[in-house]
Amino acid sequence: MLRILSGALLVLTLGGCAASPPRPSPTAPTKGTARMRLGNFSVSLAVKDLAISRAFYEKLGFRVIGGNAAQNWLILQNETSTIGLFQGMFDKNILTFNPGWDRNAQTLTDFDDVREIQRTLQARGLPLTTAADASSTGPASLMVTDPDGNTILIDQHVPKPGQ
Repeated sequence: MLRILSGALLVLTLGGCAASPPRPSPTAPTKGTARMRLGNFSVSLAVKDLAISRAFYEKLGFRVIGGNAAQNWLILQNETSTIGLFQGMFDKNILTFNPGWDRNAQTLTDFDDVREIQRTLQARGLPLTTAADASSTGPASLMVTDPDGNTILIDQHVPKPGQ
């Protein structure tokens, strides 16, 4: 199941979500704190019935761009958004960020490595649900939970240039 979910999240992030605005300088402060570049954003929806959810989102203008209905997951996209529909794979919706990827899953030449993001989150006092191995390099992930119980996955699929 975890292997299917990992592959599904990979496909979901390949589609991207909204077009990203011009990126300010990574050193520009945001409300007194250092800016983090979290990468591409996507949403994975935990659905009760894949076929019913698919039909609903198709009426909103989404079309299937990936996934595997036999494995209970599909990726849908409209003009600016990507949604993953996942039946029976997890209990709640997941917000996903992919450091190192742009909207089209192309590797960025400069980005904040997931371990850098992890150190910043820990320094800010945010408890991690799962952590990346701080001594590793390359692909890794971490999870945090927001105050309302929403899961946030920061999932890096590519090594940082120079590693």
